Amino acid sequence: MTPTFDAEQTAALLPYPQLVQALRRAVAELADGAILCPARQVEPLQDGALLLSMVATARDIAVHKLISVVPNNPARGLPTISGRVSVVDAVDGTVRLVLDGATVTGRRTAALSMLGVEVLLGRAPRHVLIVGAGTQAANHAQALSELYPQARLSVAARSAEAAAHFCARFPFAAPALLSEPAPDADLVITCTTSRQPVYLHPAQAGRLVIAVGAFKPDAAEIGADTVRASRVFVDDPHGARHEAGDLLLAGVDWAGVQGIAAALAARPMADTEAVLFKTVGCAAWDLAAARTALARS
Repeated sequence: MTPTFDAEQTAALLPYPQLVQALRRAVAELADGAILCPARQVEPLQDGALLLSMVATARDIAVHKLISVVPNNPARGLPTISGRVSVVDAVDGTVRLVLDGATVTGRRTAALSMLGVEVLLGRAPRHVLIVGAGTQAANHAQALSELYPQARLSVAARSAEAAAHFCARFPFAAPALLSEPAPDADLVITCTTSRQPVYLHPAQAGRLVIAVGAFKPDAAEIGADTVRASRVFVDDPHGARHEAGDLLLAGVDWAGVQGIAAALAARPMADTEAVLFKTVGCAAWDLAAARTALARS
């Protein structure tokens, strides 16, 4: 029987410190061609829902993630994202284990943001503003509490009630107003499903903005003026050209957009210039999570 792990078990196999380091390795390998990651296949379901199929291969393992994204599911009492990640031995082709797809997606996305902090900010953030109060915001709050426990955490949501409910789950966080972000916030992470920009504040040196939520070409969380005034990095340069609505709708000059791999060996820059890190996700990051899980299973 192939070992199959539920959401709680999958989370236990993916501690954030180890996951961040596995992502650092995968970022470099993807850039060098040691990991192959074709464009994900996206097929429509009913009422705006999507079925996503994502594959990545390396010399040691391969992964296939099949997940559904159903925006109307919360009203049904069901999760927005569900599915599984199959981890395949690259030598003999056997399925070594199966992980919960939503948990892998949530934790590797938050860990990728933490890698962005490590690489682009280069120090522990002092005051973090999370925009959003859903599952992805919760993943980021947990990652921040584990990796940067001294950082102040503020949360802005679509309503004061949503922010208060989130902060009740995470007592180390405090509600905030998106219209008036704290001047000393040096890290902003947007984790919403909004199709229209929710963060419209001017780009500024000393503040790293990480945009996580939008993954469609016609959806954006960050205002166009902020995007154009920032030095822009993306997690997946190929996928971003098709899916990073924040950049596409801003008409960004792609010649100036760099992959996060380009910053791995560079000096941190967010303290001296405005930096935006846009992530869209790819199966290479699921492969990094699979390596972490295999090492601990």
